[in-house]
Amino acid sequence: MVQEESRGSAGPDPIERLYNFAILHKVGSHIPMTIKSATARASRERQDDEATRPGTSRFTLKLGDHLDSPDQKRVYNTQLFTEIAPRYDLITRALSFWRDALWKKDLIAALPSLEEPFCLDLACGTGDITVLLAHKYPKGHIVGLDITEPMLVLARVRGISPNVQFVNQDMGYLQFAPESADIVSGGYALRNAPDLGTTVDEIRKVLKPGGVAAFLDFSKPSGQFPQYLEYWLLKVWAGFWGILLHRNHEVYGYIAESLRRFPDRRVLRRMFREKGFKVISSKLYLFGITELLVVRKT
Repeated sequence: MVQEESRGSAGPDPIERLYNFAILHKVGSHIPMTIKSATARASRERQDDEATRPGTSRFTLKLGDHLDSPDQKRVYNTQLFTEIAPRYDLITRALSFWRDALWKKDLIAALPSLEEPFCLDLACGTGDITVLLAHKYPKGHIVGLDITEPMLVLARVRGISPNVQFVNQDMGYLQFAPESADIVSGGYALRNAPDLGTTVDEIRKVLKPGGVAAFLDFSKPSGQFPQYLEYWLLKVWAGFWGILLHRNHEVYGYIAESLRRFPDRRVLRRMFREKGFKVISSKLYLFGITELLVVRKT
């Protein structure tokens, strides 16, 4: 039914209707104004694409073929986030019921007060956390890195500041001097790492002793039934948005599948401890579906 309705010629595009709904109900106070132009442009691109290839999606990679090895996941992530880049801000807000921006402000508030820190924002996407870091540390040096260049194109528009830099780089191969960073952050980063253990090692390598890392991401509970329930909630909710925005449920179904392969909260904490970190704090949101985890290098 969603596909048939969105193909109608009358009325605005579903993305435009969703944006207008957010503005009308004043839930758009945390949505950058660039979203409207980005989503409108994405809508036009999708319509042009469907005019030449009706009934198909530009994104065709299958989840089951690409999440079980680091190299395949890296390829999948690059193509996936290239596809969703114009709608990324919109979907992060929508999936979180427009709470995402507040959670990211909590992440920034959890970081220590430093005068001139060097900060790395992993998998920075369109740069919202990177920009918040620049506001918190106006004398610091802030680097946002992402593997997907179309994300960085949008980030560079948002993050025009003399102390902000965006680079195309894999968080599993950080090209920074050992013990050079005071702060490492990541919004929905660790779950997307092609190899989580390698990425945590890289984070430890670049952090100074006593350096702090903070991560906001979907969180996996312990216990088979809670995991099963969370999986299907995310599968259905994210799949709905995939159909609405891309005509492909797998685009955001990736969230549930990647979380299924991700360590639960207890195992993730143990991994950080075993790799030389101390867990400072944790805060759960949406009944534990997302978590803000803060750790310090020992």
